[in-house]
Amino acid sequence: MQELAEQLRDRKVQLEGELARLTKPPEQGAGVGFGKRVGDGTTEAVERLATTATARSISASIKEIDVALTKIEAGSYGVCDGCGSQIGAARLEARPATALCVECASAG
Repeated sequence: MQELAEQLRDRKVQLEGELARLTKPPEQGAGVGFGKRVGDGTTEAVERLATTATARSISASIKEIDVALTKIEAGSYGVCDGCGSQIGAARLEARPATALCVECASAG
């Protein structure tokens, strides 16, 4: 379990770095301007939407890792938060930070 916890901590550090990069304020003087014509600023707007969605996904992954680390410390890692049954080894291998078994994840 210690090795898994270390892997999760390493992944969390990577994700936090990526989140910091995505949410970094723009350089001073590098403002985004949206013009009055159709198409002006479209690229910037789409990029900002994509960045926001990515940042939310990364934040959710960090929270999942935090929950998994707490469960490891408490000795309840691998137990589904939805139904209380054991999460399958294949699912935990594929998604080590998951808190739900396949059935509960599919239902939600």
